Amino acid sequence: MTEPLLSVSDLEVEFDTYGGTIHAVRGVNFDVHAGKTLAIVGESGCGKSVTVQSIMGLIPVPPGRITSGTAMLSGHDILQSSTVNGQDIRGDRIGMIFQDPMTSLNPTMNIGSQIAETLIVHRGYTRKQAFQRAVELLDLSKIPEADKRARQYPFEFSGGMLQRAMIAMAIACEPDILIADEPTTALDVTIQAQILDLLTDLQRENGMAIVLITHDLGVVARMADEVMVMYAGEVVEEGTVDEIFYNPGHPYTVGLKAAMPTNNPDTDLRLTPIDGSPPDLFDPPPGCGYCARCPEAMQICKDTPPDTFQLADGHTARCWLHHEGRQAAQT
Repeated sequence: MTEPLLSVSDLEVEFDTYGGTIHAVRGVNFDVHAGKTLAIVGESGCGKSVTVQSIMGLIPVPPGRITSGTAMLSGHDILQSSTVNGQDIRGDRIGMIFQDPMTSLNPTMNIGSQIAETLIVHRGYTRKQAFQRAVELLDLSKIPEADKRARQYPFEFSGGMLQRAMIAMAIACEPDILIADEPTTALDVTIQAQILDLLTDLQRENGMAIVLITHDLGVVARMADEVMVMYAGEVVEEGTVDEIFYNPGHPYTVGLKAAMPTNNPDTDLRLTPIDGSPPDLFDPPPGCGYCARCPEAMQICKDTPPDTFQLADGHTARCWLHHEGRQAAQT
């Protein structure tokens, strides 16, 4: 496999609160490759958004802080400095689509001017050149009457059109990596499909990598090449989309699949919820974070953090079920 565009190693993020210190991200590692889509999945509060926001330098400091880790982009650690040759990589090398477009756009500026701002800052366009390019980007994002729409304000756009405007802004500088933080949240099914098709088309045309944050496994199956499953601030499983769906190696991944609706008449149509709640990240458990909810839990899971086991080429899981001693006992 070619060298990754972005390589994140041992990322740890904490937040100080009145109740104590929240260990939100705990030792996360992953790579992002050109032209590929990496999906980061897990239930709410598992650390997906905080992981990418910390890489982008978007967590508030204080109360947040990065306590360890590196994020290497073309040989440059962007956790230490988000500027390369005096130029901020945010919006230039890495674009981001935020989760809620309703609150991510400035209500006092028209849409075209907000997109143009990126081009003025990063590409040195004049205002006229940038606005014209903004119109072209809105058209590329499948917004009808782009010239007219560019002069309108966010309140005049529907939710789906706002999301398209956010995509136009994120791809304005043709970034190497596009981070999409739950880009289809609160959109109806038809608009969701259109947004996902648009992202696929843009990736095909520009060759950019996509980091897709979601808890919708249907979106993952449709979009992803590689999948990273997070739980309690840690990566518990990582592999190709086929390996994660057809040969999951962690009980949490199995539980996520069982809780996903299906229209397969040969399977039980009842949803199987995951009992219990995620652990308190003020005081993370000493062993596996999923132990209290896991139907396969053993004593070692409670006391000792699991190792990372290689299940196949590029497929890993952090679970004691794959220890050779456990495998030998089963045979």
